[in-house]
Amino acid sequence: MFEFPVLFGDIGGTNARFAVQEKPGAEPVVLAHEKTAAYPDPSAAIRDALAKSKVAPPRSAILAVAARVDGPAVHLTNAHWVIEGERIGRDFGLASCRIVNDYVPVAAGAADLDPAGRDRSILEQIGPTLCPDGGARLVLGPGTGFGAAGLVPYGKQLAIVSTEAGHTDFGPSDAEEFAFWPHLSRIEGRITVESLLSGPGLTRLHAGLGGAELDPKDITERGMSGEDPAAQRTLRVFSKLLGRLCGDLALTFLATGGVYIGGGIVPRILDVLNEGAFRQAFEHKPPFADRMTQIPTCVITIADPALAGLSALACQPERFAYDGQHWTAKGTDQ
Repeated sequence: MFEFPVLFGDIGGTNARFAVQEKPGAEPVVLAHEKTAAYPDPSAAIRDALAKSKVAPPRSAILAVAARVDGPAVHLTNAHWVIEGERIGRDFGLASCRIVNDYVPVAAGAADLDPAGRDRSILEQIGPTLCPDGGARLVLGPGTGFGAAGLVPYGKQLAIVSTEAGHTDFGPSDAEEFAFWPHLSRIEGRITVESLLSGPGLTRLHAGLGGAELDPKDITERGMSGEDPAAQRTLRVFSKLLGRLCGDLALTFLATGGVYIGGGIVPRILDVLNEGAFRQAFEHKPPFADRMTQIPTCVITIADPALAGLSALACQPERFAYDGQHWTAKGTDQ
C-alpha cells in the first residue's frame, strides 16, 4: 500500500521524469523532465524537481528505472546513476519507496487499453484493425535502450513479468540481412536486440548498411523526409527487424491480448511501420502464421506512457503482482 501523496519517477538512460499524485483519483502533477546526465544522483534530481513545484511533500514513492532491479543498489543500464530505495526514502522522509523496472508501469498502463475503442486517440494500430482478447499482453519499446514486459492474467491479478529481452542475441533471417550483418559493429563480440533496436542501434544499423555514423535523430528526420535514401532504408530495415522481434516475443508470452509499443523512436516513424514490412515480419511465424494475423499490434503515441501505469500501481495495488525493491521505514523487502 502507498501513502499519498505519492512521488512517481520514470528514470531512463537519457531522461528522468517526475510527478506527484496527491490522492487516489487525482490527476498526477508532472514536476519536471530532467536530463539524467545533469545530476550526480537521483536524489539531487528529485530535490530540484520538488523545489520547482507547489505540490504537497510526498509520503511514498514508486520509481521505474531502466535497469534490472535485483538488489538494494540498482545501476542504470545506460547511465551513471545508482538508485537505492533506502537512500531516497531517508533523503525525503518517506514511509516507503518502491523501485521497479521501467516497463512494469508501462505494462500496468496497458492493462485496459482498447485499440478498437475509446483509446484510439493514444494508440495507432499497425496493420488490420483487430480487437484484443482477454489473454496476455506484451509491451516493449526501443529508446536509449530496449525494454519489454509481459502482462499475464493470473487468477484475479495481473502478473507483470519484466524481462531483459534487449540483451538477447539477434541474427539475420533473410538474404538482405545476411548481406549486411557482417558489417554491423558488435558489442563485446555480440549483436543483441538492443544493439540494433534502440537509438544507438539506428546509428549502428545505418553504418552497417553503408551509411555514415549519424546521430539517430538525424537518421530519423532524414529518412522520414525522403531526402536520404540510406536513412530511408535504415528505417525500413529497423521496422522489419522490430516486427520480427515483436512476433517472437508475442509467441513467447502467447500475447493474444496484443502488442503495445512505446519508446521514443517508433511514434516518429509510424508511416514506415504502416508500409507493411513490420506487420509482414510480425505475422511470418509458421506454423502459427494464421494465429499471428489475429493479434493486434499498436503504438502508444503519448509521450509518457509510464505515468498512467504508475498511478494504476499506486491506486490499485491489489490488482497487480510484480517484482521489485520495496523499502519501508521499518525494513526492506525484495
